[in-house]
Amino acid sequence: MTLTYDEAKIRRALSRAWSLDTAVQWTAENPALGQCNVTAVVIQELYGGALLRTRLLDVWHYYNRFDGARVDFTDSQFSSPGALFEAPNSYDDEQATRSDAMTGIPEREYDALKAGLLAELGKQLRSGA
Repeated sequence: MTLTYDEAKIRRALSRAWSLDTAVQWTAENPALGQCNVTAVVIQELYGGALLRTRLLDVWHYYNRFDGARVDFTDSQFSSPGALFEAPNSYDDEQATRSDAMTGIPEREYDALKAGLLAELGKQLRSGA
């Protein structure tokens, strides 16, 4: 499968790929909750771009940048029921590494999200969505 960056398609696929297997904070009401680290890493591996982070109280929030544009695929977690944080007023856009983002995240969550995302993207490709 050839992956072409399409933010809307990626967002749809992610919303179906996130689960308790990809982050223990996941809930049906707030599927993006706790998914920022693993999502940002998987997206960077599949599509390139930069891996960035912003401090939210005492934790890091991870996201991506493509062609100079910040893309936060887990931004819905801030406005959905059960949100743990408010959306950042501004982003720090601090450069991060895979190691930074995966600190404390089990590799199995990464593996589950990557497999789930690729499966959902494949379904979209087959259906022409």
